[in-house]
Amino acid sequence: MTNQQGVSLLRPAAQDQNWKTLIVESFRDLDSLLDYCEIDACHAEVESSRKFAFRVTRYFASLIEKGNPLDPLLLQVLPTANELQQVDGFHKDAVGDQLAMPVPGLIHKYHGRVLLTLTGACAIHCRYCFRRHFPYSEASVDYRPASPAMNYLAQNTDINEVILSGGDPLMMSDEKLADLVSSLNRIPHIRLLRVHSRLLSVLPERITPSFMAAVSSFKGQVVFVAHINHPNEISEHNRQAFQQLSRGGYRLFNQSVLLKGVNDSAQVLAELSYRLFDAHIQPYYLHRLDKVQGAAHFDLSMQECKTIYSELRNHLPGYLLPSLVEENAGQKSKTAIHCD
Repeated sequence: MTNQQGVSLLRPAAQDQNWKTLIVESFRDLDSLLDYCEIDACHAEVESSRKFAFRVTRYFASLIEKGNPLDPLLLQVLPTANELQQVDGFHKDAVGDQLAMPVPGLIHKYHGRVLLTLTGACAIHCRYCFRRHFPYSEASVDYRPASPAMNYLAQNTDINEVILSGGDPLMMSDEKLADLVSSLNRIPHIRLLRVHSRLLSVLPERITPSFMAAVSSFKGQVVFVAHINHPNEISEHNRQAFQQLSRGGYRLFNQSVLLKGVNDSAQVLAELSYRLFDAHIQPYYLHRLDKVQGAAHFDLSMQECKTIYSELRNHLPGYLLPSLVEENAGQKSKTAIHCD
């Protein structure tokens, strides 16, 4: 049996081990990555990596320019002594996730949609991660049919969209994803399934036929949101994964974070939008940095953000221009940043 796009709806076959093997082979210590990138190590950076675990896929590392300590991809994953500084206004729960969790692992901030933190695992540990302090051990979602999370969804009939997040939801096996989809299919008012994933770009091998079968079993529409910050993160290798999803009939969007030293340039962001569009991905959000403790060195002032975005608006047609937004704890939606 197949869906309208011709994708098998049968239960996923035995889990493809290739992507899991690549996870195991990721860089897990800083010295190894820096040696691979031909960059000198320093003790302060190693100390920082002990505060927030270090992981980088070999594919992502292959895109880093050798010998360049200021490479924009390297800076996203490089622990520095700046992470150890306590900066006013930067908090462990930067966006108020823990205050909006009626049952473990289910975050309900916005009308009509909820987010599930399926796992704390990720294939890459970005140093600006807004959930770097999230208590995953206490907020693990149970998605069995009679679980508190599924009961909450069933009882709140105004919820029509479920967002899969983490960590990274694609760190789950295809069998577990299929079980989750099966539970969601039992709730008639859930019409949309949104998957937020960094693995789409940093581990493109994750998009397997078994994975496609798991997500295609959802009764409604499935939307994928990638997280790509710099045009150098897009290569022919992950472009093939994006095209596979696009050919499967899925809509792909991207959200980026505006980061000092990484993509704080209208020219870089414009090139990112064009490369995303070439890869069948719609630019969606450009986020101002969430003020999470340990990431203040990536922050840009509001005026700097507005200046960059105003210039970006002059570089791009409207359909390639992402929305500039920020997330504030307690608000009922993301806040648009106006530059006029």
